[in-house]
Amino acid sequence: MTNTVFSKLHEEGILSEGSLQKVKSREAGKLFSVHWEIKTLLYLGVLLLSGGLGILVYKNIDSIGHQFILLFLALTCGGCFYYCIKKKDPFSTTKVASPNVAFDYLLLLGCLSLLTFIGYLQFQYNVFGNRYGLASFIPMLILFFTAYYFDHLGVLSMAITNLAAWLGITVTPLEILKQNDFDSGIIIVTALLLGTLLIAAATFTAKRKIKAHFEFTYNNFGMHILYISCLAAMFYFNNEFYLLFLLLMGIAAYFYMKALRDKSFYILLVTILYAYIGISSVVLKLIDELGSYDLGPIYLGILYFIASAIGMIIFLTRTNKKLKAK
Repeated sequence: MTNTVFSKLHEEGILSEGSLQKVKSREAGKLFSVHWEIKTLLYLGVLLLSGGLGILVYKNIDSIGHQFILLFLALTCGGCFYYCIKKKDPFSTTKVASPNVAFDYLLLLGCLSLLTFIGYLQFQYNVFGNRYGLASFIPMLILFFTAYYFDHLGVLSMAITNLAAWLGITVTPLEILKQNDFDSGIIIVTALLLGTLLIAAATFTAKRKIKAHFEFTYNNFGMHILYISCLAAMFYFNNEFYLLFLLLMGIAAYFYMKALRDKSFYILLVTILYAYIGISSVVLKLIDELGSYDLGPIYLGILYFIASAIGMIIFLTRTNKKLKAK
């Protein structure tokens, strides 16, 4: 692109031949960043290593032995954490950069090995008995501590996932767990509370400036959990459908204002999509409540989806321009 511009300037007589050759020579030797490519390959390597170890253990469980597997996992976990403790910079409530490239990936491998170790202990030796929540509560505490101590967003995501699993197991009766049937109002209400808790944690983190860069991760999880659980509640608690729709619109209004304040098109896009699903659900419910199955309501529904889709695209495009202009 740059060479094309300078070639046109040369053709118009504005740029001399010597200057053009200097530009081409400089552009030909220009370095480009492969930072994200390397990071992606390293993350993929950690995941493939963890998955490969799991497959190796599964296929050779009889010949390897349970004690050897546990020892191997413990040594892997301990070695990773030992390296990270030795290399880490002093703790700070602000963002702390990783000391080197290997640090983040060894820490992630150590956490994955820890989860595998605890899960294997419970599966093979039932060390926690029927207290399944304890098997997720202990790793959750360790992961949250690790995320803050080593300043790692990936580990924070794992900790939040464990928090969701612990809450789900805690409030779910054992019979539902055994039947693998999670169509429960208790779980939906718990998800709403969890989403609210994560949004509160994001707000607290940002205002108190305690690892303020963790705010987006808390908000991201909390936002999706709130939207999904609210939509699920609309259909599960059918008698409170419209009341829960108002709750969904209130949540959407909050995140819409946040998107404008933070100039975040991502939050805006997610909010508009979830709000659109909620509004469309109301429209379909109203059409269904008409009790008429002639072509009129059907055509009305088709026109709604066509017009609303066009309107949503126009709205997103204009709002995105406003966000960039601010």
